[in-house]
Amino acid sequence: MGLRIIGGAARGRRLSTPAGRGTRPTSDRVREALFSMLEAALDLGARPVLDLFAGSGALGLEALSRGAPHATFVDSDRRCQRVILENARALGYADRCRLLPVTVSRGLDQLEGEGARYGLVLVDPPYADALEPLLLRIASSGVVDVDGRLSLEHDKRGEPPARVGQLELVTRRRYGDTAISIYANNKA
Repeated sequence: MGLRIIGGAARGRRLSTPAGRGTRPTSDRVREALFSMLEAALDLGARPVLDLFAGSGALGLEALSRGAPHATFVDSDRRCQRVILENARALGYADRCRLLPVTVSRGLDQLEGEGARYGLVLVDPPYADALEPLLLRIASSGVVDVDGRLSLEHDKRGEPPARVGQLELVTRRRYGDTAISIYANNKA
């Protein structure tokens, strides 16, 4: 698949993807629409980013290209880990990246223990995963900063809840078989 950065400083640069069919990179069209929505709500230049189920790292790297100061990537697949690091180096973003080579659950435990907070959390789980327990786990970890956003990519047939803990659904859009649900942390 020909994956590339859509906007920002690295616009047009190609990204590697993990070999095999175990990952499903977010299409250029969906990433472009997603970041248009996010940039209308957030100043990406001021907020660190967390990319869960990172795969190729395309979502977090897109945020870095658009000015995010730092990105943390979580993925337990070794092929994906190698590709994320390769892509970060190729774009010149290695010094702004952190990779947690663990499951999302373990990554959330670690970040919660560190008190880490992110202005943008990008979540692209396997489409077969149950969404509500995943969202509840993320909400309870506290990684979404106050006034931050969580973007959940999922199958269009999935209907994640309108509210989970302090996270409230603010936007849902469909693009072919893919849907994007964006949550805001409105807890003051």
